[in-house]
Amino acid sequence: EPTSGLDPSNSQVMKNIIRELKNKGVTIILTTHNMHDATELCDRVAFIVDGNIKAMDTPRNLIMSRRYNEVTYLENQKELNTTIALDKISTDKKLQSLIQANALLSIHSNEPTLDHIFSEITGRKLL
Repeated sequence: EPTSGLDPSNSQVMKNIIRELKNKGVTIILTTHNMHDATELCDRVAFIVDGNIKAMDTPRNLIMSRRYNEVTYLENQKELNTTIALDKISTDKKLQSLIQANALLSIHSNEPTLDHIFSEITGRKLL
């Protein structure tokens, strides 16, 4: 937890030290529950649960593999919401029927944070 308990200025100093070492080719093993720091500083992250690695990849790949669309639509004169994985939009039957019925109100693509991915993969929430 390299930035735990540090004020914002000293947290930035610590992050800069880590980046300088990283730029020199030093391998750094960073243990943290701060997913913002992990996203910002790490080339690869691993989520470990009960001693087992549940996922390991670059922060970007983990985030990009879980992109989704928030869809708002009308059904029976009610405004409803659903989510659809971005890689499933071309085959999602619900979305296809909403398009055909001209019932879509909005579609927004989103990328989850590593916090969300951690919770999804491990079944646990970060406090």
